[in-house]
Amino acid sequence: MINTLQLNTTLILPENGLEQKLKQAKEEHRKLKIKLGFDPTAPDLHLGHAVVLKKLKQFQDLGHEVIIVVGSFTARIGDPTGKNKARKPLSTEEVQHNAQTYISQLSKVIDIEKTKIVFNSDWLDALSFSEVIQLMSKVTVAQLMHRNDFNKRFTDNTPIAMHELVYPILQGFDSVKIECDIEMGGTDQLFNCTMGRQLQESHKKSPQIVICMPLLKGLDGKEKMSKSLNNTIGLTDEPNEMFGKTMSIPDTLIEEFIDLTTDFSVEEKKSILLKIENGENPMNIKKLIAKNIIRQYHDEAAADLAEIFFSNQFQSKNIEEQVFEPAFITSLSHDDHRLSLIDLCHRLKNDLSKSAVRRLIENGGVQIDTIKMTDPDALIELIPQTKIKIGKRAFFELL
Repeated sequence: MINTLQLNTTLILPENGLEQKLKQAKEEHRKLKIKLGFDPTAPDLHLGHAVVLKKLKQFQDLGHEVIIVVGSFTARIGDPTGKNKARKPLSTEEVQHNAQTYISQLSKVIDIEKTKIVFNSDWLDALSFSEVIQLMSKVTVAQLMHRNDFNKRFTDNTPIAMHELVYPILQGFDSVKIECDIEMGGTDQLFNCTMGRQLQESHKKSPQIVICMPLLKGLDGKEKMSKSLNNTIGLTDEPNEMFGKTMSIPDTLIEEFIDLTTDFSVEEKKSILLKIENGENPMNIKKLIAKNIIRQYHDEAAADLAEIFFSNQFQSKNIEEQVFEPAFITSLSHDDHRLSLIDLCHRLKNDLSKSAVRRLIENGGVQIDTIKMTDPDALIELIPQTKIKIGKRAFFELL
């Protein structure tokens, strides 16, 4: 059991902490409380989030209590993002919308009926200013400067706002309030998780242990998977999109995706890795990964259809042979049935920003009826049956 729980973890703090907590729970005849905190800063979950969620599901399957702490308070004050600047605070309405979207998507990985969901605004909004000061008195500036990002910014004379320093203290206080036994997170959350451990000790409570999971790299193969970097595979992406995105990952990411995104058995993973060693075409391995991912978040039939769609779409050279998605587009004027290329593409692919669409056009990534278009401001007649290719995976036909 403990070997399964340790699988794929990057760090367990303290090293023997998991074994001790499991023993404690058995002796006390109780469930362990496993915490995962989410600040609802973006409404979509992706495979990077699922790495941690799958570990939570393992604890849940063993009968332990999973507690999702929604940062309904902390998201309103901003957060040090690791990008050397403060994250933009969200409004109450944005927090509520994103939180509800998060919760609905969690059910794709964990059993939401067995999951306790709490909002940290329930206790943080209730703190008086004197209580906040007392809480802050339990942490020193020197301790906060151990956070790599803070330390680097301080050394570089880059401003650090006071609310950023308070943020990890508030997140740590969440662990005190829910009496957490184990806090889960990515390796980028190590400092905040250990803050919870420290504050529990200062409140005379049994300190939680920290389990850090690896950060899944995004489609670029360089940065961690992140919505802000547009390198994600979302848990709610359509099967065809999931398949196409998975096929686009660099070959160097194949083993990481096998370990962190699939649910292949140990034997199946060994068999696939052996195929790689024996020179199997990476495209064939990516297809296995893509179908496995789709089976997890959709079903077997969707995985099979996505593979057929991909073969028809992308393993054929001619645009005339592609399967096009019907698109109904109107101009803004009754007299002029035209749109600029950038506006047309943005309407068809509204998941891309206009600046991203402009770059795509200027780099030759858009075709109109087999003709490559590189002028974003070119006016396009909205003629039925016009075929449009945007990027590598999007094909549309105007109605």
